Amino acid sequence: MGAQFRTLEREQRFQNPPKDKSAYPLLTEAVAPHIGSFNALTEGPDGGLLNVGVKDIGSKTIFDSNDPERLGNKLSIRVDSVQLAKPAVPHTDKLSVNRRTYPSECRERMSSYRSKLIMKVSWSVNDGPEISEVRDGGNVPVMIKSNRCHLEKMSPNQLVDAKEESDELGGYFIVNGIEKLIRMLIVQRRNHPMALIRPSFGNRGAAYTKFGVQIRCVRPDQTSQTNVLHYLKDGNVTFRFSWKKNEYLVPAVMILKALVETSDRDIFDGIAAADTSNSFLTDRLELLLRTYKKYNLHSKNETLAYLGDKFRVVFGATPDVSDIDVGKEVLQRIVLVHLTDNMDKFRMILFMIRKLYTLVAGDCAPDNPDATQHQEVLLGGFLYGMIIKEKIDEYLQNIKLQIASDINRGSRVNFSDSKYMSRVFSRVNENIGQKLQYFLSTGNLVSQSGLDLQQVSGYTVVAEKINFHRFIAHFRMVHRGSFFAELKTTTVRKLLPESWGFLCPVHTPDGSPCGLLNHLSHKCKIATEASDVSQVPLALAKLGVSPAHSFAAGPELCCVQLDGKIVGWTTHEQGRLVADALRLWKVEGGHGLPLDLEIGFVPPSSKGQYPGLYIFGGHSRMMRPTKYLPLGKEDIVGPFEQVYMDIAVTPQEIEKGVHSHVEWAPTNILSILANLTPFSDFNQSPRNMYQCQMGKQTMGTPGVALAHRSDNKLYRLQSGQTPIVKASLYDDYGMDNFPNGTNAVVAVISYTGYDMDDAMIINKSADERGFGYGTVYKVEKVDLAMDRRRGDPITQHFGFGPDEWPESWKEKLDDDGLPLIGVKVEEGDPIVAYFDETLGKTKVKTYHSSEPAYIEEVKLLGDDSADQEAQNLTIKYRVTRQPLIGDKFSSRHGQKGVCSRKWPTVDMPFSESGIQPDVIINPHAFPSRMTIGMFVESLAGKAGALHGMAHDATPWKFSESDTPADYFGEQLKIAGYNYHGNEPMYSGATGEELRVDIYIGVVYYQRLRHMVNDKFQVRSTGPVTSLTMQPVKGRKRNGGIRVGEMERDALIGHGTSYLLQDRLLNSSDYAKTSICRSCGSMLNTQMSVPRIGSIASVRCRGCSGKLENYTKKGIFVNEADIWMDGHGVKFVGGDNTTSIAIPFVLKYLDSELAAMGIKMRYNVEPNI
Repeated sequence: MGAQFRTLEREQRFQNPPKDKSAYPLLTEAVAPHIGSFNALTEGPDGGLLNVGVKDIGSKTIFDSNDPERLGNKLSIRVDSVQLAKPAVPHTDKLSVNRRTYPSECRERMSSYRSKLIMKVSWSVNDGPEISEVRDGGNVPVMIKSNRCHLEKMSPNQLVDAKEESDELGGYFIVNGIEKLIRMLIVQRRNHPMALIRPSFGNRGAAYTKFGVQIRCVRPDQTSQTNVLHYLKDGNVTFRFSWKKNEYLVPAVMILKALVETSDRDIFDGIAAADTSNSFLTDRLELLLRTYKKYNLHSKNETLAYLGDKFRVVFGATPDVSDIDVGKEVLQRIVLVHLTDNMDKFRMILFMIRKLYTLVAGDCAPDNPDATQHQEVLLGGFLYGMIIKEKIDEYLQNIKLQIASDINRGSRVNFSDSKYMSRVFSRVNENIGQKLQYFLSTGNLVSQSGLDLQQVSGYTVVAEKINFHRFIAHFRMVHRGSFFAELKTTTVRKLLPESWGFLCPVHTPDGSPCGLLNHLSHKCKIATEASDVSQVPLALAKLGVSPAHSFAAGPELCCVQLDGKIVGWTTHEQGRLVADALRLWKVEGGHGLPLDLEIGFVPPSSKGQYPGLYIFGGHSRMMRPTKYLPLGKEDIVGPFEQVYMDIAVTPQEIEKGVHSHVEWAPTNILSILANLTPFSDFNQSPRNMYQCQMGKQTMGTPGVALAHRSDNKLYRLQSGQTPIVKASLYDDYGMDNFPNGTNAVVAVISYTGYDMDDAMIINKSADERGFGYGTVYKVEKVDLAMDRRRGDPITQHFGFGPDEWPESWKEKLDDDGLPLIGVKVEEGDPIVAYFDETLGKTKVKTYHSSEPAYIEEVKLLGDDSADQEAQNLTIKYRVTRQPLIGDKFSSRHGQKGVCSRKWPTVDMPFSESGIQPDVIINPHAFPSRMTIGMFVESLAGKAGALHGMAHDATPWKFSESDTPADYFGEQLKIAGYNYHGNEPMYSGATGEELRVDIYIGVVYYQRLRHMVNDKFQVRSTGPVTSLTMQPVKGRKRNGGIRVGEMERDALIGHGTSYLLQDRLLNSSDYAKTSICRSCGSMLNTQMSVPRIGSIASVRCRGCSGKLENYTKKGIFVNEADIWMDGHGVKFVGGDNTTSIAIPFVLKYLDSELAAMGIKMRYNVEPNI
């Protein structure tokens, strides 16, 4: 089998990292979509997407006159080009010789890895000569390993010198020392009209129905605009679009008439063509054209002027622009923006109207927006570019607003004066970098237009390095969008067959994100650059496709589209042949057709998908490799075409005349992590899902350059091993560089009763030898400048001052006031000393955690300007974590459990050869869960350990005729062991042979990061909420654990009423309060002020009367009955009070009700 131990190679590679390229090309491919999309911003046709974007923004115009009669001087301002530099130290730093900034420095200094955005702003006055100025757009965070990063082309050897991992992947940003990643989102496939039936479409207005055709058009700079055609109850069609978060509805015929000079006949022919016998269609078309007559617009210019008049304010057009030009801008910026020619737009809208009528008639099925067939991926780099474009647009808009405010205030405005223009620039916020830093650190999108996306937050995630599995999975993760997480239906979460080979069927979390957060299959690629499709129209013409302007329409003919542009028409029979010929040509090569061209032929069917030949070669498409049988070469397949293709999974399945392709390997459908589960084809599916999650929560090896990282929390397994049983991809992805567990001898036996309910017993000897021993690294930042205002002088300095301070501090601290490396610190110990000039005293910061730790590293940090003494430092603590009772472990088959006992070696069962198990698990863990893969791994691990070889655990390698039980059984037999893996064992307590043979073997065990030390919560008394006086929530704040309604029910059900009283009253908000027996109020009682001869007592203000009222009436009052409140007012009576014990929240309820005018009265018994 394919697996081998590569330990020596790995050691050799760590000692001498390769000087040419990474040894793991698969890892580079895994993050390629992220890096490729970021690189596309600054390289590619027309200077990269950013420069394409600023050209699309165009110029902004403003006039310097306030007088409505005259316009005044005209200023046209635009951003000519944009450049992104490479990260460097700020110009204020005069000391650094090497001006480059590297990512490792940013991680350690907790700063951002960013570079300057340089904009060339050009303006002209009254269309005269252009004046240009280079403006600084702030520092923009830059993606690691992208073309703007210093690490881009470094070899592993150079990366190690730059304090990085030898196989640094890149693909993420560093913001304030935290590694952030823009998550990939699933969006609608670009430039393809989709027929939809959505009940929400009917909510647009009285005449609207649930039918619509939606197209997401993408401009060359990757920004998109969604256009929707709505079907109305009377047969009319309305065109809907959103602009700056507002929706607009325009009659579809108006758009058609504005695009080209056309007649009703042309529109009728373009939609119906020869299908005049279809009365459903012709009746509606007639109505569509007839109702438009009421607008009384006939020519193209009349229609454009009408549109321009309506949208002038929306588009902020200046007075010198005619209505017709505004109308043209509406068409250019809104209608099918992926097409540049109006004739192409005209034809496409006609096609969409016909598709809509076909859908309404029931002759075609609606397209499924949840199917991968109609989806693509919004890549992080492209989203980043979209935000930069929008911020540049806002910047120009702000310049315009600034000049407008100057004009309104009556300030002197002179566009020709360079000083005035400089003043305008200085008043406008040019710091675009800061806005992008905010986006990356919060994941919130602040946008005027909404960028045609359905969410405003949740775009970024922290690329956590809990272990390498977790880290690599971040880059393969695609999310459906937070909008779908709130939907009550499960439709969007379903695993559809269309996802085969593109999205992993196993690797999705359980719980609320299930089915929404998917992971790409390990062979799935995403296009980050457009393919060269220039030769496709020529190839189509050679194959006999009629041109686009042919007299043709409707589903009876095959419409040929290339990236959302109609390029021709043909018959369906011919269409199939064209598709097959194109596929043969592109795989063969030499015809100018790109190999990754997606050729989606949708055949005609009865009420199925709308037919046609749809060819795609754009960005963001998902693609995967398969083997093309006619030529035996690799073909790249996309999700749109795959649905209508016959691809065999294994060569044995191939049927002649049916299959055109075969998979390279059946494991290509699984993600990277799902492929690492050994023998996953023998397990019940949910267990494989659990393992994908638990692999990411394992205490493993996050990386090897830990000395140059300052993560808040890092977990590290001290004794990681390479598994004996591993999938062949394990080594291809270099997982041995980051071991994630330990090989353990596991016996399946019900022993001692401590292994009930998934608990496991660990051999105490194995624990002492270091089984599962781990370390947690925590980093604390000490900032002396926290309380200092900007510009104030530095008054606090690290180190001891000349005053007196306790000598005991020197036990933990060195002479420089910093902690000694390797010293053990406990709660309250000093970790750093500093001298405060203002007080003239030496102070210390103390260690706050209740868990003792060792000082691992101390780093002094300078600030960006590098011109003042250090005020920050980070201290890295090493917290040792030996496995304890209650710590969580798991095998690689979703069999998780907690350690219930460390059993002494003398009492452990032993086999005939003297082997004692490291771990004992209960046999009851298997029958219901059906994790047969774990049995197979146990056999394979045992055979591998005995013969000193690694075993390949790739799924789908065995079959009914060639079972793993036989394959590994033979190996065990040769080694002198039982064929089935069972062995006689002897009781560790009595020495007697156990009555049955015990299944024992070697299984790779993972220690999970869920440890009892981080979870246990104990509290007697502690902080309470001031409002209700009940204990606060949360372990960190020393809070309590809530006894809720269900817990209360359980206690009542058991009849433990005193326990209930103890929990809900005594240990919660027990309070003593005074109450008046007469009026039953506890809000009216108060303490009287003590006077000479009388002590303070509790009185009821409601039941007492003012003394002055008594004296007015001439009533004699005994001096003993008189009492006084805090204001010196004297009262008589109200002494019938007592004190009671209540939950304080009752008093709070009483106060709330009193505020609403509701009085509560309590009866107090016994009334003595």
